[in-house]
Amino acid sequence: MKGTKSPLFLYFILRFKMNQTKVLDLVNEALALNESLYLIDLSISTTNKIQVTVDGDNGVPLSECIRISRNVEHNFDREEEDFSLEVSTPDIAHPLKVKRQYIKNINRILKIKTSEQEFEGTLVEADEDKIVLNWKAREPKPIGKGKVTVNKAAIISYKDIKEAKVKIVF
Repeated sequence: MKGTKSPLFLYFILRFKMNQTKVLDLVNEALALNESLYLIDLSISTTNKIQVTVDGDNGVPLSECIRISRNVEHNFDREEEDFSLEVSTPDIAHPLKVKRQYIKNINRILKIKTSEQEFEGTLVEADEDKIVLNWKAREPKPIGKGKVTVNKAAIISYKDIKEAKVKIVF
């Protein structure tokens, strides 16, 4: 019976999906109480490790992570569900995932990878469809020897972005 799924396997898959839907509903319920917060990622492992990543337009205080965690945890019965729960904010080293993160990072330097090339510049605009990066580059003078500094800009559609990270500047 190669390729068929056992009833036990299907039970766990269905149960997993039901839990993920319930967890997502509970996270969204908690986020609705603070409109500056938004969901970045939600995952549930096969061992019921729930990982929720949230971000905010003005950052995320620890008290908000605790509030979201409690809203999820208090709506599950530990006698029926054995799980671990982690509510965190995105690490600066992780790529941007949602459009709202781009808006939050306007005026910061981003490293953008597309399928065709890489860009590094200051994010000056972000809307529903695209972002705009500005940077300075040294190019040969049109006439004569030497180089001149020129302002460059790139308009990049979200669908073309393979990876975008905020550059940490010290």
